[in-house]
Amino acid sequence: MPFTSVGFQANLRILKSGGVSLIVFLVCVIVLILGQNFIAVGIAKLIGLDALTGLCTGSIPMVGGHGTSGAFGPVLEDLGVRGANTVCTAAATFGLVAGSLIGGPLGRRLIVKNDLLKTVVPEDETPLVEEEVKKHRSVNMYAPAAYQIAVAMGLGTVVSWLLSKTGMTFPVYIGAMIVAAVMRNISEFSGKFHIHIGEINVIGGICLSMFLGIAMITLKLWQLAELALPLFVLLAGQLLFMMLFSYFVVYNVMGKNYDAAVLASGTCGFGMGATPNAMANMQVLTDKYAPSVKAYILVPIIGSMFADFINSLCITFFINFL
Repeated sequence: MPFTSVGFQANLRILKSGGVSLIVFLVCVIVLILGQNFIAVGIAKLIGLDALTGLCTGSIPMVGGHGTSGAFGPVLEDLGVRGANTVCTAAATFGLVAGSLIGGPLGRRLIVKNDLLKTVVPEDETPLVEEEVKKHRSVNMYAPAAYQIAVAMGLGTVVSWLLSKTGMTFPVYIGAMIVAAVMRNISEFSGKFHIHIGEINVIGGICLSMFLGIAMITLKLWQLAELALPLFVLLAGQLLFMMLFSYFVVYNVMGKNYDAAVLASGTCGFGMGATPNAMANMQVLTDKYAPSVKAYILVPIIGSMFADFINSLCITFFINFL
């Protein structure tokens, strides 16, 4: 259920209305996801580990965080990766801490080194990205929202069954996620029915908390003992890649200005942890220097609405072709 709610976040109208900046930042995130997986698999092969074991430290725990780790860990264990669920969760915890530690200093260095305060644009002149309308939540709408989730899950079961006939491995929720995304965009572009997205987010958040609690209970931390050194090497590689990608790619591609520096800081947050980490990283910079409306709009839209959906598809691709 929590991953079905992720599918409902994929609103193509927001992507379309966001303009060039939103599209470019989305492409950066896609490259980040692919890079994390290639780095994980490449380092794993260099140190003599199985590629799927290396994948446990790629975009599954980094961009995906604990939620995606809890979903794909069992899938990898079914494929014979011993302790995959524990490794994914441990890597996600590392990413959560590391992403928070590096974001602020990295953004500050970019701002100070390049004297970016002179590039700050007054708030009313900043090219804004159209934000999603804040949905009013009503107690009466939680039942319809639950029905919409149930419909997506029911139809998604059929889609997952059809996908399984291809002979490739997919997580059980992928069909429901795809159907939810289709439902959301049919609603947005046709106006024939209304998706109760606010209520769906609340239900998804509650279910995700329960899902993570169950996943944590099943962890077998002793399985990390034999992977301690390889895991350290893999995670060090991810940390270095995240810093270099944010500093040299995100900053330069997004315009080499103050907003780009704040975006780079935010990318460290959700690229190794979660969107709240990204917001905290950016808040540290904006409280010290100046507001960045552009960054505060782009990061939540991409981090919350598109990153997890695209990440799940990329992970599925890697699992099937390794």
